[in-house]
Amino acid sequence: MLKTVGGLMLCILAGAACFTSLALHWTYSDGQRAGYVQKLARRGWVCKTWEGEMAMVNAPGAAAERFRFTVRDDGLAAGLNAVAGQRVALHYEQHKGIPSSCFGDTEYFVTSARRITE
Repeated sequence: MLKTVGGLMLCILAGAACFTSLALHWTYSDGQRAGYVQKLARRGWVCKTWEGEMAMVNAPGAAAERFRFTVRDDGLAAGLNAVAGQRVALHYEQHKGIPSSCFGDTEYFVTSARRITE
């Protein structure tokens, strides 16, 4: 009986680890969004991640749409902090089904950024 319970627990843990790995490495969608990075902060009680918000202005006088995102790379976060308030294009990957906020508060993970010069 004890071996059966132990085996079942091991299978559940292995399944959860496989699902988490798949959710983090399989990209549901990817793309680019342009706008102005309004804030970027390192947050979390135990697992610290960079969480940001970008304002995307569609037309003059229109209300800005907000794009919330997560940055996992400290170097990229430092680069985004340097261009805060300037127009940037963010390349992101969307990962659906991530089981914990320990990997990020959003499902949009920024992988690169470039400043847009007009």
